Amino acid sequence: MRALIFAAGLGERMRPLSTHTPKPLLSAGGKPLIGWHLEKLAAMGVRDVAINTSWLAEQFPVALGDGAKWGLRLHYVFEGPRPLETGGGMLNALPWLSDTPGRDEPFLLVNGDIWTDFDFARLPREPEGLAHLVMVDRPAQATQGDFALHPDGHVRREGERLLTYAGLGIYRPQLLESWRRHADDPGMDESPPRFRLAPVLRAHMDQGLVRGEYHAGRWTDVGTPERLAALDAELRTR
Repeated sequence: MRALIFAAGLGERMRPLSTHTPKPLLSAGGKPLIGWHLEKLAAMGVRDVAINTSWLAEQFPVALGDGAKWGLRLHYVFEGPRPLETGGGMLNALPWLSDTPGRDEPFLLVNGDIWTDFDFARLPREPEGLAHLVMVDRPAQATQGDFALHPDGHVRREGERLLTYAGLGIYRPQLLESWRRHADDPGMDESPPRFRLAPVLRAHMDQGLVRGEYHAGRWTDVGTPERLAALDAELRTR
């Protein structure tokens, strides 16, 4: 299995810290946020990791090298000066996510700006349907949840309790085969296309092709200097 780390965001809410450092390279607990992910990926047997980049892209290979430190092979996928959004970023990275072009090999996706104690090795190597999402309780800063996790394991648009997508899951490339039928972003006709993943996921949820699991442990969207400082303090006291 290969992995993709979303690391192309502008980090606007994290400024001024992200003015000169991309958010995934900011430190928490003595190591960059992305470093926590790389350790977990290596521990579960992943060897090839694509990292999509945009803002301050040149800093990633300087900070992380070729991945040998973790026993990984890192592939930096530059999106251009403007990030391609989640759907466009995934589509742009697909050539780096399969050993054999054209094969529908599942890959692990994790957002570069989250921290969690979730064990990546728990994720299914062969998900039922097109995606398997990790869901968490809605954090205080979120005005609403994202999706509902039903008792049968399916993730749906609606339900009794909306949870937050943790920015972590297993995906099949097939998810994006008909993305133009479901995307509604103005940048979808650009080259390369720029579009969000959520509308594509919702369309496949309606067909019962998205499943998930609930994580009750530690998780945070490290989106602001305050949340980064709180996470850093917590990790340093462990």
